[in-house]
Amino acid sequence: MSEAVLDIAGIEKTYNRGRPGQVEVLRGLDLQVARAEIVALVAPSGAGKSTLLHIAGLLDTADAGKVAIAGREMTGLSDRARTEARRRDVGFVYQFHHLLPEFTAAENIVLPQLADGTGRRAAEARAAHLLDLVGVGARAAHRPAALSGGEQQRVAFCRALANRPRLLLADEPTGNLDPETSDRVFATLLSLVRETGLSALIATHNLDLARRMDRVVRLEAGRII
Repeated sequence: MSEAVLDIAGIEKTYNRGRPGQVEVLRGLDLQVARAEIVALVAPSGAGKSTLLHIAGLLDTADAGKVAIAGREMTGLSDRARTEARRRDVGFVYQFHHLLPEFTAAENIVLPQLADGTGRRAAEARAAHLLDLVGVGARAAHRPAALSGGEQQRVAFCRALANRPRLLLADEPTGNLDPETSDRVFATLLSLVRETGLSALIATHNLDLARRMDRVVRLEAGRII
């Protein structure tokens, strides 16, 4: 495997640790995602895939183990340093788009860039470029309520990539769409990821979609198999 953009080793996570009814979710989990590799993560419901994605994306911390992104060890960073690393290195896409309803499609992509220090003109050009890549450039001035479900999710993809992250994490990114729209939107996501040379870890229940990625891993009993 080429240099790993995401390197997770020995991750353990237990909820209600040390209390009655504690739930051991991840048990010494190891996973690597190489540069420009797209990995499908499949798992039964409740297996801990969202927990894994949150730990990989620095939204949650593990009880044990390490997380490194682009060769930089993230374990033990302060909250502020984790926030900065997450904003710089990681893009997220969820099952529901979570777009800000009062802003247009373009503005939803511009705002995270402004928060990261990008100038407005450059941020607007980046937003227009990404929207064109996913085929919704003509809808840039529309607010989310005026967009279809598939269009909303394409805008969410663009927002996730706005700050040029090294790693994309997606949790059932087309799970809220009908099968036909899901297939089209997923094809757009794969094309966008390959176009930008990203590494990606994408959780999905859909095995047909999973097989279109570079590699498929399964999360079961707290470990990758």
